[in-house]
Amino acid sequence: MISAPKPDLVTVNIDGRDLAVPKGTNVIEAARQLGIEVPHYCYHPKLSVVGNCRMCLVEMGLPAVDPATKQPIIDAATGKQKVNWMPRPQIGCATNAMPGLHIRTNSPLARESREGVTEFLLINHPLDCPICDQAGECKLQEFSTAYGRGYSRFIEQKNVKPKRTVLGPRVTLDDERCILCSRCVRFCKEVAKDDVLGFVDRGSYSTLTCYPGRQLENNYSLNTVDICPVGALTSTDFRFRMRVWFLKATPGIDPESSVGVNTEVWSREGVIYRITPRRNDEVNDTWMADSGRLLYKQVRAEDRLLAPAIGGGATAPEMALKAAADLLRSGAAYVVGSGRSTVEEQFLTRRLAAALRAPVALVSRTGAGDRLLVSADRNPNVRGALVTGLVSALPAARLDGLAADIDAGRVRTVLAVGEDLADAGLTPAQLAKVAVVYLGTHRNATSAAARVVIPTLTVFEKAGTFVNQQFRIQKFARAVPGPQGVADDLVTLAALATALGGAVVPADLNALWQVIAAEVKPLALVTHANLPSTGLLLDATPWAALPFVEGETLHFKPAAPAAATA
Repeated sequence: MISAPKPDLVTVNIDGRDLAVPKGTNVIEAARQLGIEVPHYCYHPKLSVVGNCRMCLVEMGLPAVDPATKQPIIDAATGKQKVNWMPRPQIGCATNAMPGLHIRTNSPLARESREGVTEFLLINHPLDCPICDQAGECKLQEFSTAYGRGYSRFIEQKNVKPKRTVLGPRVTLDDERCILCSRCVRFCKEVAKDDVLGFVDRGSYSTLTCYPGRQLENNYSLNTVDICPVGALTSTDFRFRMRVWFLKATPGIDPESSVGVNTEVWSREGVIYRITPRRNDEVNDTWMADSGRLLYKQVRAEDRLLAPAIGGGATAPEMALKAAADLLRSGAAYVVGSGRSTVEEQFLTRRLAAALRAPVALVSRTGAGDRLLVSADRNPNVRGALVTGLVSALPAARLDGLAADIDAGRVRTVLAVGEDLADAGLTPAQLAKVAVVYLGTHRNATSAAARVVIPTLTVFEKAGTFVNQQFRIQKFARAVPGPQGVADDLVTLAALATALGGAVVPADLNALWQVIAAEVKPLALVTHANLPSTGLLLDATPWAALPFVEGETLHFKPAAPAAATA
């Protein structure tokens, strides 16, 4: 027996099992709670319901009542209220839970209906599964196996549609595979607010296209590829590059802004092939911006730093660490941290600065926020720096204070952690006046002027945590190994802090978190290992009055699907 439903719940019966669900839950979502998959193509939990594909057909029944007295009709054999089953199947996506609703998802009628829908969908569908990018992720392929006849009764010539149609700079359409589910059309209209896609012509000649004079070029266009249930919409960058079943998916965080979009980083044998969104209803629903998907290319960029250097000449890692410590120990040091560093790296940077008794600054990065999933604050972890105590105020875009100290002779050495000092306002003459120790991933003006260069890892080559603009701490994992000979940032920072007289701290992530939890009050009850996949909201009260970047606040809210229409 189930417990009595709460006031906002209604009890439905699916395949003979009672279930209490919130009123208005559709049959597909209700059945999912029981581990039952109702096949579907056009339905998506974050988009409006249109009932295009008819694949989610189920049998529906309601409790029988006497039309005259409105009293329940009881079955004499079972002693229970009879159920009046409708003579024709109904679509599950547009059928919402109501008291007493009965559903059969796997009855002979439901299966026969789905088999008929599948046969119609395959009439003009090309037989190109072996070369289709969607193979391994294709719902049509899966449901054809479950509900297909195994043979075709169609003897007429198939209707041939356009192939390799360029819809925009990042999306290519194979129209022969399109099943007219309209997910892409609804996404552009309802989420991206760029109503650019639509269907033209009728019947089996219907074709997906852009409006005349328009392209699918908004910064969210690749989400249409993610939600396409077949291989019609493909990523031009990923197209024909790798079979998905060879790829390993690693949870990541998009580092392009402070939103903290959850991602999946797909790799094979140390090579990243694509980045897709990972569902987190508290942050990004199931979407991400196109601009964050190509950041993996920085891993193998031509300007990547691969070896430590002293005075421009390659050296061994231990020699570079010693030279860096000697320079910083000489006094009058200044530390430039990074809003791109992880919480763990910022904690060690703080330890290092304390050992040097040096001031610390961060560099701000701002841009136009799109009121969706790219914020005006283009650093992923400024709030992490506030939480760990690395800084107590918001960063500025230019290091004017450091520039003034250099000109006055108050600073002789500068440690730059992942920041190009030239981009932050320092002139070549000012860089020449100080001894710079640069920890970073790619060559730039600072690495060229630095006395000591120590290469570090990209966000895809390490694990850690970021604190997003909601003050939600989220973790990500290492997707691929770093270049040979390049140490983890935690190892480098911990070694430097110890060499400069600081207490010995572990460079292992889980062990380091025990130290962090003991020293950082907002993280006292947090452990890296037990952080949930959706992240954990921290108390943002101490920083509530800080004037964060205008327009930076998270405007994207998980939207409830629009009202169902059959």
